[in-house]
Amino acid sequence: MKNTMENCNFCKIINKEKKANIVYQNDLVCCFLAEEPINEGHMLIAPKKHYLDLDQMNDETAIEIMKVSKIMVKVLKDTYKSDGYSIMQNGGSFNNVGHYHMHLFPRYKGDSFSWSYGEEDNSTLEVVSKKIQQQLKDYVIK
Repeated sequence: MKNTMENCNFCKIINKEKKANIVYQNDLVCCFLAEEPINEGHMLIAPKKHYLDLDQMNDETAIEIMKVSKIMVKVLKDTYKSDGYSIMQNGGSFNNVGHYHMHLFPRYKGDSFSWSYGEEDNSTLEVVSKKIQQQLKDYVIK
């Protein structure tokens, strides 16, 4: 599916015009690692079709995002042995990317709830991507 939003970085990732560490994708969604992760394993789950907000999305895509996020939570728990996880979404003018996406990342006791992160180099993200993909093999995603 070719997306038509020319200036959207997420559309470029989905259309393979921009490099990203994609850990999973299907016909409706694409999961890739955040370039500036809060914790290792921080991923973004985005619809392949360009939407700004959840309320613009068709039900099939919205449901698929939740199905995939449920599986990815299990993958992150198994991969990182985290104490929990966070799921975050920003909508409207707070969506600074312009393409709907859900953040999912492992959490640990002692984490503060602040949006502080460090940029990871691509080689580190590739290692993380492979680690998550290996764990994902234990789960069936339809």
